[in-house]
Amino acid sequence: MLQSGLWAETNKRFSLDRPVDWNEVYRLATEQSVLGLVLAGIECLPSGQKPPKLELLQWIGEIQMLEQQNNEMNAFIGELVDKMRKHGIYTLLVKGQGVAQCYEKPLWRSCGDVDFFLSYDNYQKAKAYLSKIAEHVEEEDKELLHLGMTIDSWVVELHGYMRTQISFQMNRGIDEVQHDLFYGGNVRSWMNDGTQVFLPGPNNDAILIFTHYLQHFFIGGVGLRQICDWCRLLWIYKDSLNHGLLESRIRKMGLMSEWKAFGAFAVKYLGMPVEAMPFYEVRWKKKAKKICEVVLNAGNFGHNQDYSYRQKYSGLRSYLITFFRRFCEFGKIVTIFPVDAPKFFCHYVMNRFMAKIRYQ
Repeated sequence: MLQSGLWAETNKRFSLDRPVDWNEVYRLATEQSVLGLVLAGIECLPSGQKPPKLELLQWIGEIQMLEQQNNEMNAFIGELVDKMRKHGIYTLLVKGQGVAQCYEKPLWRSCGDVDFFLSYDNYQKAKAYLSKIAEHVEEEDKELLHLGMTIDSWVVELHGYMRTQISFQMNRGIDEVQHDLFYGGNVRSWMNDGTQVFLPGPNNDAILIFTHYLQHFFIGGVGLRQICDWCRLLWIYKDSLNHGLLESRIRKMGLMSEWKAFGAFAVKYLGMPVEAMPFYEVRWKKKAKKICEVVLNAGNFGHNQDYSYRQKYSGLRSYLITFFRRFCEFGKIVTIFPVDAPKFFCHYVMNRFMAKIRYQ
C-alpha cells in the first residue's frame, strides 16, 4: 500500500493476497507518518478489498484535516518569508513543505516544523527579528547555530549549519554543499501561492536530506517519511541530477556504503524504480531487511523509544542512561555498517562530552 501510494502517478493497481488487520495498518501508518501515502495506496485496491466503510471514512477525515493543516502551514510560510524579505533577510526552506512538492499529492504528506537554512549574516538578522515576534524562544545552540521558536503556533527552526553529530568527514561535505548554496547560488524555487520560496537545488538537497535522515537513523531513529522524501526527490529530478558530482560528494563524506544500503532498502521495500536510484547494486539488498527492522522498531524520529527516564532522573544519571541506550542502538546498527557505526558512535560520544564541558 505504501509503495502504491508513493508512486501514485505510475498507477500501481494491486490486489491483496491475504486478510488485512486495518487497525494495525492504520497504527503503523500513523506511527511512521505516512498516513496519506498509505491511503493513496488503498485507493488503488479493488473496491471489495478496501477497508470497511467506517474505518475508511475515519481515514479520509484524518487526511482532510492534514490537507487543511498543510494549507495553513503553506500560508504561514509565505507570509513569514515575505516579512523576512521586507527586513532584508533571505533564507532557504529545507525539508518539510519544500520537499513535499516532489510528491504527487503534496498536501497528503505529513507536515512537521518549518526549517529555514540561512547564511551567517542572515541567521543573525533572522534571530533578532523573529525572536521579537515569537511566543516562545528556545535556548540557542551557538556552536551549531540552531535556534527553535514558536510563531503563531508553528514551530520554526533556524539553521546556520546543517552539520551532524556523528562525523567530521560528513560535516565537511555538508559545509561544501552550504557554500554551493549560499555562494554558488545553486537553488530552486517553489511558487507558494504567489510567494517565491527558495529551496536547495536538487544536487544539494539530495545530500542534505540523505545526511539528515542518516544521522537520525544512527541516533534515536528515523521514520519511513524521511526516506520517502529522499526517494521522491531522486525520482522527480532523476533526469537532471549530476551523478558525477553526487558520487564525488558521497565518497568524500565516506558514505557510499550507507547510500547503497539505503538505496537497496528503497528499491526492495519502498518500490523505488531501479533506474532512478543512483549507484544501485542488487547485492546490497542483504542489508535492506536489517535496515527495515531498525526503522520499524525505532519509529518516526525514535517515537517508539521509551524516554520516561528523563522525567525521573537528571544530571549524570540521565546522561549515563542515555549513553547506555545509544550504545545498545549502535550495537544493532553495527551488524549493518560494521566499519562506520563504531566510528560514528565514538564521534557522537566525544561530541556530547565536549558539549557538556563547554556549557558547564
